[in-house]
Amino acid sequence: MLRRQCARESAARTYARALPIVPVRARGLTIEGADGRRYLDCLSGAGTLALGHNHPVVLEAVRKVLDSGAPLHALDLATPVKDTFVTELFRTLPAGLAARARVQFCGPAGTDAVEAAFKLVRAATGRTGIMAFTGAYHGMTDAALAASGHARDVRVTRLPYPQDYRCPFGVGGPLGAELAARWTESLLDDPKSGVPLPAGMIFEPVQGEGGVLPAPDEWTRRVRRLTEDRSVPLIADEVQTGVGRTGAFWAVDHSGITPDVMVLSKAIGGSLPLAVVVYRDDLDVWAPGAHAGTFRGNQLAMAAGTATLAYVRENRLAEHAADLGARMLRRLGELRERYACVGDVRGRGLMLGLELVDPTAEAETERETAARDRTETGSAAETGAAPLTAPGRRPPPAAPALAAAVQRECLRRGLIVELGGRHGSVVRLLPPLTLTDEQSAAVLDRLADAVEAVACERPARVGERFGPPGQGHRTAGPVRGAGGAQ
Repeated sequence: MLRRQCARESAARTYARALPIVPVRARGLTIEGADGRRYLDCLSGAGTLALGHNHPVVLEAVRKVLDSGAPLHALDLATPVKDTFVTELFRTLPAGLAARARVQFCGPAGTDAVEAAFKLVRAATGRTGIMAFTGAYHGMTDAALAASGHARDVRVTRLPYPQDYRCPFGVGGPLGAELAARWTESLLDDPKSGVPLPAGMIFEPVQGEGGVLPAPDEWTRRVRRLTEDRSVPLIADEVQTGVGRTGAFWAVDHSGITPDVMVLSKAIGGSLPLAVVVYRDDLDVWAPGAHAGTFRGNQLAMAAGTATLAYVRENRLAEHAADLGARMLRRLGELRERYACVGDVRGRGLMLGLELVDPTAEAETERETAARDRTETGSAAETGAAPLTAPGRRPPPAAPALAAAVQRECLRRGLIVELGGRHGSVVRLLPPLTLTDEQSAAVLDRLADAVEAVACERPARVGERFGPPGQGHRTAGPVRGAGGAQ
């Protein structure tokens, strides 16, 4: 099957390259491959599976619709299934938005919701520009890609996204976030900035593909004030962060802000394709048919989504994610202390990341910095200017080869993880919200073992030694919690 896939499918395939497995059964955290091996899945359909694979409440909701004789395709007609979904969705929204919200069903992917949101704010404001942030990921269709961090044909104004480890201003912390906010304010208010007042600003409360970067709550509140004072609609991309993933039902809940627009997908469909845009009623200026989509009425996805939303809410899984995620982050911090190749660990709730760096380059970086500082100090003495000294220590370079090696070693040990970050150097964990303490221990045991295996190799050989899984390298035996499932 893998050979046929390679021969027949597009070269654009991604996960299939790094994860050469053939899933045949799945339940909860666990996937079983065609070869009989079992894996702990911390990819979760790129965050889609809030309750893990084939959760009983999701299966029951889907079966109920199938057995009822209800239409499976209904375009945008009202149905009992849709009405129940919208009611449950509105029950979870930030209070300031739920009281006056409208919902637009669009195409079934998150990128479709982003495209619809851009069209919405442009129609409502009469303006055309969009502001987005460095490191962003909003999808792969045209406008969504233009607003993402890896765009080539730039048609969107880029703003600095605050982060501590690789702060664009070299300071990190509250000061770095303050500088990022001031830069944004300057672009909005400076008549000579070259940036007209935009139709909207889009941001992720936690950047996922950008490297698992949680936005500071105070910065988020500051951005909300900046956009609100200037009548710029603020679009929160909660495609991956929503439905309890970050330890709050919606990631914007951490900061207490109310965005003007929210784009939602992934977990809201309960593992099936569904995407919506939720926005303030005064933005609802569209004419009939201004935005449509053949598959906007996916009844099975709405049923599965209703079951998922209700289960997360009723069982307080967001709180569970916050507590368990904090404990997992502390243990990941131990890896940072133990291994020089682990540069940083970060995350929020059950959205966690571990950045791999090249520790051999650190000494050279420090020598170059010292030499530069000596040169700049000498120049300053000649001119009477203040010396230009770096306010903080520059982190080592990202190490994508090491991250890929850790991913491969994880797979050998029966653990599925994703890579992300600016250079693909961040190992990402997106386990289901139903993760238990025992399962989290098994996940972290396998990850720690994989990091140790890579860290103990000579760096020059890391890219050479890895063949297909299972060829000539140790695979861990049974690990506690490996069979855990709901």
